[in-house]
Amino acid sequence: MLCVITMQEFIEGCIREAVNNGGLTASSAQDLLKIADGLLPLLFHGACRIRDHYTSHGVKLCAIVNAKSGCCPEDCAFCAQSALHKTQIEAYPLMEPRQILHKAQEAEAMGARRFSIVTSGKALTEKELKKVAQALRLIKEETGLSLCASLGMITPGTAHLLKEAGLSRYHHNLETAPSFFPQICTTHRYEEDLDTLRSAKAEGLEVCSGGIFGLGESPEQRVELAIQLREMEVDSVALNFLNPIPGTPLEKATSLPPLEILRSVALFRFILLDTDIRICGGREFGLRDLHPFIFWAGVNGIMIGNYLTTEGRDYRADLQMIHDLKLEVADG
Repeated sequence: MLCVITMQEFIEGCIREAVNNGGLTASSAQDLLKIADGLLPLLFHGACRIRDHYTSHGVKLCAIVNAKSGCCPEDCAFCAQSALHKTQIEAYPLMEPRQILHKAQEAEAMGARRFSIVTSGKALTEKELKKVAQALRLIKEETGLSLCASLGMITPGTAHLLKEAGLSRYHHNLETAPSFFPQICTTHRYEEDLDTLRSAKAEGLEVCSGGIFGLGESPEQRVELAIQLREMEVDSVALNFLNPIPGTPLEKATSLPPLEILRSVALFRFILLDTDIRICGGREFGLRDLHPFIFWAGVNGIMIGNYLTTEGRDYRADLQMIHDLKLEVADG
């Protein structure tokens, strides 16, 4: 009993430190990494208290369309869409604006409140950007969705064009910690990803960014990623869990234990107090039967529907899960 009480006091101290200092320090977060699995409910309870204090109640639902697939010149080790990897995905050019609108309408019918146009490749051509802008205008006119896009690297000029077309938030993942990034991608620098986030913010767009757990990074490097995202003052964090794709360099990667994933998710909440934390790709694969526990680890959003190159589960099952947990769908 003394050990449990001591751990309770330690976690209470971490909550106070997080609230008083705008988020937990890297050192304290690394201390939390060491708590025993049997005491994780105490960590989860702390993460939920922080979430409920700082964020709106309810679960935020987003959905995406893979609007341009494959043939990417980048060598990201996890990615099925790299032209350098021998995967079996379907590759196709940028969809037409009305095709993208149809996908947005399907997402809205599922219950999504936010919709993102996602394309493969380092950056779009000017012609492709005009087509995306047209799609954004159509979606804004014909749905009630909040609009996001993930189109690779952008400049402030591109961010301005997208904002004028109705975009409210730009998504660009950092994927992993700065110290581990060279092990995952060699075709561009980490600073280029940070510059893309800066370009979006400079034009007044909200920013969503995050990464993937299970690439081979250490738990400490997951904390490093969370600190980096806090320094970039992102508005939303997208967390993914590696689902190894045959033909990629990480096809034989060992999956993280579900409790380790949940521990890392909870630590993100201690570090990113008032930021939306959304669970996206790999949720069912990485967490298996434990995936409803994400909400007890401090999460306040999920992606519904399919992911980029892998299928998600039936959206009705996700809505039922939210209902069974006595949560509600929220805007945002």
